[in-house]
Amino acid sequence: MNNSTRSPAELRNMFGSNLRQLSQGYPSISELSRRLGINRTQFNRYLSGESFPRPDILDRICAFFHVDARILLEPFDSIQTSDPILNSRFLEDFLGVGVHKVAKDTFPTGFYRFTRRSFIGREQFVVGIIYVFRDGEVTYIKGREPRAGMIYQGLPADGRSREFRGYVTNHEDGVAFILGRRNSFTYSFNYLARVSSAENNLWIGYVARSIRESESGDRAIRMLYEYLGPSVRDALPAARKAGFLDTPDIIPYHKHLLRLDQPFS
Repeated sequence: MNNSTRSPAELRNMFGSNLRQLSQGYPSISELSRRLGINRTQFNRYLSGESFPRPDILDRICAFFHVDARILLEPFDSIQTSDPILNSRFLEDFLGVGVHKVAKDTFPTGFYRFTRRSFIGREQFVVGIIYVFRDGEVTYIKGREPRAGMIYQGLPADGRSREFRGYVTNHEDGVAFILGRRNSFTYSFNYLARVSSAENNLWIGYVARSIRESESGDRAIRMLYEYLGPSVRDALPAARKAGFLDTPDIIPYHKHLLRLDQPFS
């Protein structure tokens, strides 16, 4: 059924379904309604498909979620959001080229375990889980910072605050990605190249943080990625052991690849 033949009820249901998906990343509907400046009862009517928002309210919702008015007409998953920066005429041949079509055999979709030294203690290591997925021609990455590290830095440690996201881009001999936390003005750059191994599931590289140089911490350190598989079940054993670990707890071959006895240069 095309857009011209949909009934008002079907269009309201489409908008309500899209709005529910957009709202999933927020802890409560009450908080989201407050931030949008919309009465909660009225917002619930939008979610249930009972009514449409006025044009000015729709504009406010679209601006808040960084989407356009197609959320009235198309399933949310089918709406392809464009990148007006990397795909601009000024940058598309310089930074935009590598973002499109990162091959799955270069960097597969699914879960990874990363291992690196902690930025806040050289005798501790961070082991975490990230998820890589495709949306159209773009490859994205998401994960969460360790709770202990956020607490150490005096930052909120709830799941939403710890989440980071980024995009993956092709590199001459591997992949690279830019990551950032929600509403943060600091970022990290990651570079990885595949390690020759029987399983062909390891990448070695480094992560660099966009912070001032200091005597108490590093800005760039080696990092290892291990591909675990495409399903949550593949990642669960590693996820249970993630967090801050001491040197003896790191997988021996991972320690070898990270060259702990050699300074990063």
